[in-house]
Amino acid sequence: MAGRFEAIPGGGAAVALDEVEISILRSLAVQLLELIGPADEPAQGEDPLAALFTPGPSEPPADPALARLFPDAYGDPEGPGSGADEEELKEYSSEFRRFTENDLRDRKREDGVALVRTLDALTATGEGGAVLKLTPDDCRHWLGALNDLRLTIGTRLEVTDEDEGGELYRLPDSDPRKPMVMAYLWLGALQETLVETLMP
Repeated sequence: MAGRFEAIPGGGAAVALDEVEISILRSLAVQLLELIGPADEPAQGEDPLAALFTPGPSEPPADPALARLFPDAYGDPEGPGSGADEEELKEYSSEFRRFTENDLRDRKREDGVALVRTLDALTATGEGGAVLKLTPDDCRHWLGALNDLRLTIGTRLEVTDEDEGGELYRLPDSDPRKPMVMAYLWLGALQETLVETLMP
């Protein structure tokens, strides 16, 4: 079970983690939550229902990692089947973002918080680690958080689909990106085994 998720009765998943792995996962999740930002609290006296319908931002984030987490809904005007020009696509994306980004941020925030809480609830096995057991709901939150962590780190590393894995495996130990690359690859392995446990 070490280093990989395995299915457990009831539809959940379990993985053995040592203290260092727990610390790394928690630290990365906290950094992700800081990047996403806190939830907006309704102003005093404001109707909470009205706050749910508050429009979000209309422009994409300036930070490349946030832009990857919250991409434009409408892409390349030169793409197949696109009959819109660049200005139209920008307008459509802006309008779509206004009504969806807040909800997407909330969901990503919930995933990150769930990851941190499940790690904080772990009790040590006495060998410097613990066995993390996730419910089916926890698994969904973990999948979302692991995906967001990989997207964020991959953006910081400027990973593209073409160089996925190959060049990253060959970085010398002296390269300052090496620890981030190791975290990126490890998170990918965790995500892959978690997906496998959830497949029928």
